[in-house]
Amino acid sequence: MRGLVLVAAMLAASPAAAFDFEPVKPLDTTQVDAALLKDVFGAWEIRDRAGKKRCRIVLLREPAIGGMGIEIGEQCAKAYPAMGDVAGWRLLEGWTVDLIDPLRKTRIRFETPDNRYVAFGEPSDIAGMDDLVKLPDAQKPRR
Repeated sequence: MRGLVLVAAMLAASPAAAFDFEPVKPLDTTQVDAALLKDVFGAWEIRDRAGKKRCRIVLLREPAIGGMGIEIGEQCAKAYPAMGDVAGWRLLEGWTVDLIDPLRKTRIRFETPDNRYVAFGEPSDIAGMDDLVKLPDAQKPRR
């Protein structure tokens, strides 16, 4: 009986099963036009359908453990709690963008089935996420 209680306690303490993402190969960036690749880096915004909840992220070129670096706006974890666990990102074939946690596990995947990025993942992780939109690059002041 004591062993059964111990097993039940261990199962209750273990994290929930992660979303089962389909394997996608990393994009071979050496085979991609540099201008197309440049458009992926920079500021993006995760939005809900009404456009009221927004989360600004910056996809960086710098390498990070398991992918590339990311800057996440302070309001993001409030708007979308799973963003508090995001530590990097990966660019995959088909221009798929994975947001990854510190253990290099994909938390949120954005794919383009119809000319816009749509979120995939655990329903609780992507609740309210409707779109990932590229923001215009900041213009350098003219001199």
